[in-house]
Amino acid sequence: MSGHSKWATIKRKKGALDAKRSNEFAKLLRFVEVAAREGGSGDPKANMTLATAIEKARAASVPNDNIERAIKRGTGELEGGARYEEVVYEGYAPGGVAMFVETLTDNRNRTAQEVRHAFTRNGGNLGETGSVAWMFHRKGVIQVEKSAAPDEERLLEIVLEAGAEDLSDSESTWEVTTDPTAFGAVRDALGSAGVGMLSAELALVPQTTVPVEGGQAKQVLALLEALEDLDDVQSVSANFDIPEAVMAELG
Repeated sequence: MSGHSKWATIKRKKGALDAKRSNEFAKLLRFVEVAAREGGSGDPKANMTLATAIEKARAASVPNDNIERAIKRGTGELEGGARYEEVVYEGYAPGGVAMFVETLTDNRNRTAQEVRHAFTRNGGNLGETGSVAWMFHRKGVIQVEKSAAPDEERLLEIVLEAGAEDLSDSESTWEVTTDPTAFGAVRDALGSAGVGMLSAELALVPQTTVPVEGGQAKQVLALLEALEDLDDVQSVSANFDIPEAVMAELG
């Protein structure tokens, strides 16, 4: 499992995300609106990005009425406010950890300033366009808690038959990796088999990871949190590898 996915799982278990729920709702609805507009359709069956945005919003308990209004703003059926564009930033955290930051913004200058400040304040630095993007691939990522999962052989059988690429062991969880086109089929197969999922999303997965411990681990997670707290930041992908016990302690 990528370190970032593991960190999100630890926070979810501890309820640490609840305090940020209103901010998270706004981000998810912004994602839905832009996906509907940029994807050329308000129908999730014809717009894979929109389908993913809707799934993430529903998984976070965003009300369906809010989701529907965001879709209609995106398609022009309802008048919207700000018009958002996608802007990405690339950089490094302490320890040489690569970070890829995806934003939706209505003010490039504001967002650039806030992202740069977060990197600088937490011991990181922004890089040039393309400096870290090559380290990541877009994949479907599904997390399954071991304590609620079938045995490894049965789980492997379910996901491979549905088209998954890999099943990996990550301490207290299993991580299923898929090609984006097979993501829905694998997720549905797990659901049909009664396998509970901690999370299921399309994400950027690092090709290699960087081990980080001690004080640097704390700095890396502080930078990650600072970036994710920014209103315009939709997601942060990073290639750190921090032991689960260390993250649980820092969390």
